[in-house]
Amino acid sequence: MIVVLMGVAGCGKTTLGKLLSARIGWPFFDADDYHPAANIEKMRSAIALTDEDRRPWLDRLNALLAEQQAARRDVLLGCSALKQKYRDRLAAGLTDVRWVHLKGDFGLIEARLKARKGHYMPPTLLASQFAALEEPVEAIVLDVAASPEELMRQLLGRLGLRQPL
Repeated sequence: MIVVLMGVAGCGKTTLGKLLSARIGWPFFDADDYHPAANIEKMRSAIALTDEDRRPWLDRLNALLAEQQAARRDVLLGCSALKQKYRDRLAAGLTDVRWVHLKGDFGLIEARLKARKGHYMPPTLLASQFAALEEPVEAIVLDVAASPEELMRQLLGRLGLRQPL
């Protein structure tokens, strides 16, 4: 199974992914770690990425997931995947991909971004992320106002995964 934690910057993809990975033992990959240097520099300069900027990044992530699937590994990926065409490209050729939309209101997520330290994504780009977001039709939707531990509990239940003791 491939579980993609998706949503705008600051919604908690990395926090939840790391928590889940520690709990169930699946590897977690953070899509932010796979951006080309040019993309990171654009975001650091408060310039929103274009579809063209994202194409090689999504292809790299798709190859990573295909490699994991070929090795028969269950994996977690944290990736914004804001548009349906991004999700289609990310999942091309893969099976058993589960989308988890971490959804929250602008004010809550903006406050989280402003409090976050050491990340290249500035809070000023959040509006462009919300504008680009095409909410997935088939996804588990979780309200990020809940604690990470509660989100993990909800998600494990929705995925039908037992929680190790």
